[in-house]
Amino acid sequence: MFRLNIHLFDITYYYNNGPYVSEPISIVTIHQKNLLTSKNSTAKSHGKVLVHITDQRCQMPAGKPVIEAKDVFRAFIARADHGKRYPILALQDASLSIQEGEFVSFVGPSGCGKSTLLNMVAGIFQPTAGEILYKGKPVTAINTDVGYMTQDDNLLPWRTLRDNVEVALEFQGMPPEQRHKRAAEYIAKVGLCGFENHYPHELSGGMRKRCALVRTLIYEPDIILMDEPFGPLDAQTRVILQDELLKLWDGTGKTIVFVTHDLVEAIALSDRIVLFSRAPGRIKQVYKVPLSRPRDVFHIHAAPEFPAFFDRLWRDLKEEITEVELKAS
Repeated sequence: MFRLNIHLFDITYYYNNGPYVSEPISIVTIHQKNLLTSKNSTAKSHGKVLVHITDQRCQMPAGKPVIEAKDVFRAFIARADHGKRYPILALQDASLSIQEGEFVSFVGPSGCGKSTLLNMVAGIFQPTAGEILYKGKPVTAINTDVGYMTQDDNLLPWRTLRDNVEVALEFQGMPPEQRHKRAAEYIAKVGLCGFENHYPHELSGGMRKRCALVRTLIYEPDIILMDEPFGPLDAQTRVILQDELLKLWDGTGKTIVFVTHDLVEAIALSDRIVLFSRAPGRIKQVYKVPLSRPRDVFHIHAAPEFPAFFDRLWRDLKEEITEVELKAS
């Protein structure tokens, strides 16, 4: 283990020697307690940080959360051209609480830690500091209660559509007759009847996404993580799939955490929207979507509350995007 000091908001990090930091590392807090408790002494030098911390924590909903991020930092070790390693801080001081049955979307500039936080909820890797809790217990390994849908559909090319949909049920040991029945129900819900025996290369992009969607939902995970699942699709197909997702989710009580770069998509789908700052990302603001349910995603722009809320969200996001562009120029 080697010591590498990075002073960021008066915190010193110790990194394990490796291709990336995969486990929590020691943190020596020099002035962090003062930063959080003494507003008078830190308001001038750290006022912006205090606003962000206050914003995100004041907007945590009441009740028992199913997912909690507590003061989460995540760093990676990257390799330079000459083989030297240097640290990259992807996410800093992120605290968030998500209730059971909520639909929460993450938005923010590219590289701001949205997918990083999603991966930590899934247990794919661990926080460098802080903790992720699932139903009150730390996530220290792959979270088997989570279903994960990414940008890529990851369909198995040697399996038919029905066999791809059933793959998770097979791992669960469900008898063939029972899983065929459940698969048929889900396939019908997304309009893929008649294509059960088609292979992935015989399906359109939208059909492949529908297959990936029902494959994620069919084994009924408690948490559904979706990382830009509709990103590669054309606009019309995206809206259709958004509508199908809401219909599949409605009334299930499942929790969905959704990453997107599309603000309209986030507003159409979500109960709350979490805005991340530019990298290294922190949670800048959490918004409650002022639209009632059920939602008509095809006419979401016509909702009376939509224009003002969209403008506010875009204004806050634009500040972060502009800062990224200025730094790059």
